Amino acid sequence: MHQDDGITATLRRFNRTYTQRIGALEESFLGTGRPLGVSRVLYEIGLHGAGVRVLRDRLDLDSGYLSRVLSRLEQDGLVRLRPDPGDGRRRLAELTRSGRQAWHELESRSEDLATRLVDPLSPRQRERLADALATADLLVRAATVALREVPDSDPAVRDAAGRYVAELARRFPRGFALDALDTGRYVLATSDGEPVALGGLRELADPGTAEIKRMWVHPAWRGAGLGSRMLRHLETMAAAAGHDRVVLDTNGTLVEAIAMYERAGYHRVERYNDNPYAELFFAKTLHS
Repeated sequence: MHQDDGITATLRRFNRTYTQRIGALEESFLGTGRPLGVSRVLYEIGLHGAGVRVLRDRLDLDSGYLSRVLSRLEQDGLVRLRPDPGDGRRRLAELTRSGRQAWHELESRSEDLATRLVDPLSPRQRERLADALATADLLVRAATVALREVPDSDPAVRDAAGRYVAELARRFPRGFALDALDTGRYVLATSDGEPVALGGLRELADPGTAEIKRMWVHPAWRGAGLGSRMLRHLETMAAAAGHDRVVLDTNGTLVEAIAMYERAGYHRVERYNDNPYAELFFAKTLHS
């Protein structure tokens, strides 16, 4: 038996149980007259509206499917679409008055269902359930969030790099400053339009060696394996580019990162650069 068979069986059993209990299998989700997928899009548009592209990215939906859902909501008089004032090539989805009423109804029915599901549980059981679901939510999101290569000019990269700099400035005894973002290849993970992980890769003078830079994971996402996943992704990119070795530097205060590098097979080496903030240096041989 594959070592993950128990995990996948548990996950599939939970999916079957939960989708049945919340009525996801019914054509009329929560008695609204709309299926779950349509209801979810309505909910995500929200009382303040949302860009169509934002909806597609947030829900990870095929553009054709989202277009059909929005057309249905528009025909039902719940949503109106208009050009984005900031970019005429994009569209915004907004709830009509009827749409806002439908949103409030969906919110109320969802809250009622959640209350009914946990009512039979004791306070201790509710606490256990909340902790278990929070952990499962984080782990599943960390395992499935998309890692995409983006240019260093991407605003989201700049946003993530700014958060990286701000955190190191707080944690380093002598502060931290970054004059400019390193040139190179960057990998970014975003969730709900917010950057949650960043990593960079650049070539060194040694043609066989690449350097991993600016590794950062949003504090709320730490402990779920996203940092390790980003590290493996960068190593794969380095190997694909013809490198057989990767190096990186770090500061001694970043004990979580140091532990992650050591678990991933990195070993300590002598200083290889003049980075004034770096105290520890690591290398790893990549196997094809």
